[in-house]
Amino acid sequence: MIKVISVTGYNPFELGIFSDKHPAVGIIKKAIKKELIRLAEEGLEWVLISGQLGVELWAAEVIYEIQGDYPAIKLAILTPFENQEEKWNESNKEFYDMILSQADFVDSISKQPYTSPQQFRNRNKIFLHKSQGMLIVYDVQNEGSPKYLYEEAKKYKEQNQFDIISIDFDQLQMLIEDEKWDTY
Repeated sequence: MIKVISVTGYNPFELGIFSDKHPAVGIIKKAIKKELIRLAEEGLEWVLISGQLGVELWAAEVIYEIQGDYPAIKLAILTPFENQEEKWNESNKEFYDMILSQADFVDSISKQPYTSPQQFRNRNKIFLHKSQGMLIVYDVQNEGSPKYLYEEAKKYKEQNQFDIISIDFDQLQMLIEDEKWDTY
């Protein structure tokens, strides 16, 4: 049983998404919701994200949405370094602040601003060690920023009890097809 899961995936720009109103955002959130509800019914207690734009913040929205039915689920945001939103545009900063304000736990792994890629590697190690699994929106045919954590998780899984739940583009396409059928 997974009590703590980390959630990660693409940032919106890697998916060609430049607005939260893009139809793909709803599909991605629906896929995340389906998995989180399944895990909640099996005893999930904590969801861990690093607060990156895209899949991680969308997952936070999903958590807030389902907490009414699954109040045991809590959200922890562990940023890789302080002020990660510093160079984001104003609307992204406002969205981020709103997500952080509702989280059950917020902290930064590195207590300084960005200095090196090592801060992301440290985040990856902590996420693997603090959770029993990972929910990742990632398609191995379309590499992007989630690749590094995904590869580390596969290695970690060889030596440890660790679940990797992957949502790939085929699964998202199936959700789109299901929605089309539902409209008939």
